[in-house]
Amino acid sequence: MADVLKRTHMCGELRKEDGGKKVVLNGWVSKRRNLGGLIFCDLRDKTGITQIVFDDSVPEEVFNKADSVRSEFVIGICGTVRERESKNPQMDTGDIEVLADRITVYSEAETPPIYVKDDDNVDDNLKLKYRYLDLRKKSVQDSLSFRHRICNIVRNYFDEQGFTEVETPMLVRSTPEGARDFLVPSRVHPGSFYALPQSPQLYKQLLMAGGTDRYYQIVKCFRDEDLRADRQPEFTQIDLEMSFVEEDDVISVQEGLMKKIFSELMGKDLETPFPRLTYREAMERFGSDKPDIRFGFELKKLNDIFADTQFKVFSSVLETGGDIRGICIEGGADKFSRKEIDKLTEAIKSYKARGMVWMKIGDEISSSVNKFFSQEKLRQVSEVFGGKNGDLILIVADRPQVVFDSLGFLRREIAQRMGLLRDDDYRFLWVVDFPLFEYDEDEGRYKAMHHPFTSPASEDVDKIKEEPDKVRARAYDIVLNGVELGGGSIRIHDMDLQARMFEALGMEQDEIEEKFGFLLEAFRYGVPPHGGLAYGLDRLVMLLAHKASIRDVIAFPKNQAAQCMVSDAPGEVRDEQLDELGIGVKSNLQEK
Repeated sequence: MADVLKRTHMCGELRKEDGGKKVVLNGWVSKRRNLGGLIFCDLRDKTGITQIVFDDSVPEEVFNKADSVRSEFVIGICGTVRERESKNPQMDTGDIEVLADRITVYSEAETPPIYVKDDDNVDDNLKLKYRYLDLRKKSVQDSLSFRHRICNIVRNYFDEQGFTEVETPMLVRSTPEGARDFLVPSRVHPGSFYALPQSPQLYKQLLMAGGTDRYYQIVKCFRDEDLRADRQPEFTQIDLEMSFVEEDDVISVQEGLMKKIFSELMGKDLETPFPRLTYREAMERFGSDKPDIRFGFELKKLNDIFADTQFKVFSSVLETGGDIRGICIEGGADKFSRKEIDKLTEAIKSYKARGMVWMKIGDEISSSVNKFFSQEKLRQVSEVFGGKNGDLILIVADRPQVVFDSLGFLRREIAQRMGLLRDDDYRFLWVVDFPLFEYDEDEGRYKAMHHPFTSPASEDVDKIKEEPDKVRARAYDIVLNGVELGGGSIRIHDMDLQARMFEALGMEQDEIEEKFGFLLEAFRYGVPPHGGLAYGLDRLVMLLAHKASIRDVIAFPKNQAAQCMVSDAPGEVRDEQLDELGIGVKSNLQEK
């Protein structure tokens, strides 16, 4: 067994000022080149790469051992730092090299199935299968280190603000609400199941009932739902709750946290307070409840202009209570060809839009509906947007939600194509006054937009029974560049109001007891007014590290099929294990 050479420096630390120092480095061989009497070896660890040189001044045994190493061998070297003759400005350590006089090989390596370099072009599933090799890349290690630093700032900040970090259970009661639960069978209680928590919501409210006053934790959460770039079946939240507070108290603490993170990590001084938009204003202006405000292209309503139209596409929408809205792309007329506009029209069909009208503003307005409308009518539309020659107007007519979704997508997609989404432009805002309820057309009933413990606005309480669609929630989301970083609310702490909320949701007493009985029991013994918020830590790190997916900032993420490619989970288990749990697997499920 090779002795461990006691490291003096990391591979990415040495600079020209270290010339003449005797150093010991440990790491992985990135590449090796034998030029006859000289062997060059690039040695890598999580901080970077240093070039190591072996020449004929070293003992033959050392030279031969250096010649035997290959990519991904794990070695240690001892040597002297010197200035390089041929400097490499692409490397942080490109001004120096280490002339080695000793080498030890800790372990050999077979040829790796993927390249261990940042600019590789490898299938994602292959990367995830060999994630431990992918982790050796400096870019991946930098992301993990960046995540670690954010977590440290979070913990230090909340400690300064008087919060207590408390761990809540991982094995909880199943209270289906929103996404599907992951179930865990109990061996001790055959036929009974735990669930993995979708969030610590109920327990953090119990902590408030227990007098903890200010709680937080960085916690794993689990949801059995379809995946996409910013979703994983297991993800991490920064979760918190506060007693005796109102919205402004919670929001102020969170703005302080963001200000601290950006100051210490990004070198930016955020201006607070962040702007606030009501849910309705966000939808009306941007078509989204998580709007990106780095650019314009705001929505305008055109119902009045087309109120008397004979154009069937528009008139039928208005007759059924729909909307006609559009966005104006400044200078877009020359930037988007007819073919590109057709592709955008096709793209919004995924949002259930049936089509799109376009107008290019000039001395004469050219449009996809020229034969249906006069130049005067089209000019009226242009005036709503303050349109100028060279602008492009895109219009969608449909049910309000379809219009919002379609135009919300279009404004961001077009901004992306026009290069308006700068990574270093961080625009925070709060979205407030969400609806308390949303109507589920499939189930034919109202559901809580957030959860059934969200408090209604005090002036809307009397509308809960007769006009549920007009009740506003004391809820708030923090949004950064079109991404919802976190959301929360002031909770209901009055038992009578809670009962009215359950009644409005059409919940029977036995269902209430089954799902939330233990929380309501605790509330019978006195609970303070309280509210909180939960951030998506993975999303926050993804945004600030400028990554495309949260998979890039998680050590061992699942793939799009919710599989761990490293361990091949989920997998089958032995019949003996199932027997112990009193569980059988249906044959048709096994076939699937």
